[in-house]
Amino acid sequence: MKITILEADHVAEDLANTFGDYPVMFKRLLSEVDPSLEFETYSVIEGDFPRDLSESDGYLITGSKFGAYDKALWIEQLGELILNLHEQKRPLVGICFGHQLIAQVLSGRTEKAPQGWGVGLSTSRLLKIPDWMRTIPEDQSFSLLVSHQDQVVELPKGADLLAGNEFCPYGMYQIDHSILTFQGHPEFENDYCLALMNKRREILGEAVFEKGVTSLQNPHQGNMIAKWIVEFVAAANMQ
Repeated sequence: MKITILEADHVAEDLANTFGDYPVMFKRLLSEVDPSLEFETYSVIEGDFPRDLSESDGYLITGSKFGAYDKALWIEQLGELILNLHEQKRPLVGICFGHQLIAQVLSGRTEKAPQGWGVGLSTSRLLKIPDWMRTIPEDQSFSLLVSHQDQVVELPKGADLLAGNEFCPYGMYQIDHSILTFQGHPEFENDYCLALMNKRREILGEAVFEKGVTSLQNPHQGNMIAKWIVEFVAAANMQ
């Protein structure tokens, strides 16, 4: 199975030297679940886009420091790609910015949340168990590392809300059998999340920073979400 990573930003150079860029993180994460996976990367932020959408079994949009509502040519082009993938029912996974942009493009709405920054570990409860999900947590909840100001505040038409919490009600949704999105970052590890918070400490403010750092004492389920992504793409290709 081949996954095409649509790279919507770059990790800051000082952090990338230690942790790798986003495609490296996703390849590492997903390969742990299925070592047979093949990958291809298009740096959409640099204007590099796939032309033949049949070349891959699934597409994944990474996070980004940019907003889904920002005016940039590459974001507009990525929106057009989302529309094409949706029309062709090709499997698409959105992470953070990807989650938000898919909503924005497909009649939902993303905006800067009045709740402020979400950082550190965030726990969401499953509200619905989709038929493709084979790996189901006993307590029907999961924790992911997050780093975001924007949130989806209105779901796209036809979207099924799968998970959320009080801080981020629309944390995971699905559209038909071909689109799956998460606000959280399954590809993040604690050390990277901590380094990112340290880098943004002044922007976050001490209260948010301290709460985020303290939350890292608890485990996250990035590996389980990776299983969900692989299960979803495999099931979508069977439709």
